[in-house]
Amino acid sequence: MKILDRLSVCMLAAALVAPAVRGEQHTWRSATESELAQALPARAPVEHERIETEMRTASGIVDEQGHVTAGVVLITAGYSADGKYSHYLIVAAPLRVGGLLLPPGKYVLGWKRSAEGLDVHLYDAASGQQKGSALARLLPAGTRVEPFRISPPGEHGIVQIGRFGIPYTLVP
Repeated sequence: MKILDRLSVCMLAAALVAPAVRGEQHTWRSATESELAQALPARAPVEHERIETEMRTASGIVDEQGHVTAGVVLITAGYSADGKYSHYLIVAAPLRVGGLLLPPGKYVLGWKRSAEGLDVHLYDAASGQQKGSALARLLPAGTRVEPFRISPPGEHGIVQIGRFGIPYTLVP
């Protein structure tokens, strides 16, 4: 019996240590309103302008060390964004959004409707240089419509724009 007890303790210890040995990512959860308010600007620096954000649409995720990946709708009326940008995004950890790799940084995104869903284009916020694009597909019926939402990676990792979503994964 003592051998079985020791073996059980060793197996439990190995199971607890294994994620650290493999270098797995931190646990992410939905960000609180106060975490979003601290991470996201009231006026987003986009190219040469500071565009007002709609903080009630803010959504994001945070890990246990306080790293926040979040986004918010931009109020672009009257700015030179001219429909090119609709959302501001801060990325704290590398993400693969659709097929596009986004390193940590600040981005803006815009979209156009297509037959397959939404063609989402991502740009560097400071320079306006396009980083790439991804396709947001229609989410299943019954999914709550959100102006913008980033769900934690444990909940199927989706960046949601309205009724459309793009899967994402954290990149180690």
